[in-house]
Amino acid sequence: MNIKRQYILPNCNLVLSGLEDSDTENVDILDGKSPMSILINAECNFLNSNQTLSGGSVFLENLSRAVSLYAQEFLSGLSQPKTGSLEYPQITVEKIDSYLHRVAVNPEPNADEDRTEVKLTTVELFDLVDAIDQFYSDRSTLPSMTLDLHSVSKRYRKPEQPLGERLTPVAIGFSSLAMAAVAFLIIPPPEVRPPESNPINQTTETESTTPESTPPTPEPEPNPE
Repeated sequence: MNIKRQYILPNCNLVLSGLEDSDTENVDILDGKSPMSILINAECNFLNSNQTLSGGSVFLENLSRAVSLYAQEFLSGLSQPKTGSLEYPQITVEKIDSYLHRVAVNPEPNADEDRTEVKLTTVELFDLVDAIDQFYSDRSTLPSMTLDLHSVSKRYRKPEQPLGERLTPVAIGFSSLAMAAVAFLIIPPPEVRPPESNPINQTTETESTTPESTPPTPEPEPNPE
C-alpha cells in the first residue's frame, strides 16, 4: 500500500512517498500504524524560493548527512575533513555568503542527468535540518535508515596565529614572574620604628596644665608715729 509522510516547516516541506509494511508484527505500538519500509521518492520543497530537490533513498541519506554536517560546522565554526559518499547522487553544501548556501546534487558522471543546484537562505537551510530531524525521530518511517553523526572535535580548529607566537607571551609571563620573585628576595624588609613623641605637643600640654601664678600681695605701709 502506498503511503505518504510529510514533515512541514514554515519554509521547507519534506515529503516521503513509499510502501507500507504489511507485517502486523511491525505495527508501531504508539500510534497503531505500520511503518513505511520502502522509500519510493523523497522531495524537498522550499516554499519561498519555489525550488525542489528530489530523489530516492540514497539521495535522502546523502542529503541528510551533508546538510547535518554542514549545519554543525556553521554553528560551531569548526570544520572537519570531508568524507563524501561513494554512492550517487552525491550531495555537497557550501557557503556562498553570510546569508546564502548552495546545495548541489551531483549524478553519476555517465548518467543522462544534469547537476541540480539550489540556493537556500539560512532560514530555509535550518528548516530543512529541522525536517530531517523530525524524519529520523519518526519511528514509523523507514526505521532501518539511521544517521550517524558525531560532535566536531576541537582539534580541527585552525589556530589564529602560529604556536610559537601564542606561547611567547606565556614564556615572558613566567620569566617576569621569576624575576619579580628574585627581586622580592633581594630587597631587605622594611625597618619598623616606634613612633616618636612630638616635643611641641608636650610643651603645649605642659603649659596648658600648669596653674597660673598669682601676683604677690603688697605689704602694708608703716604708720607714722
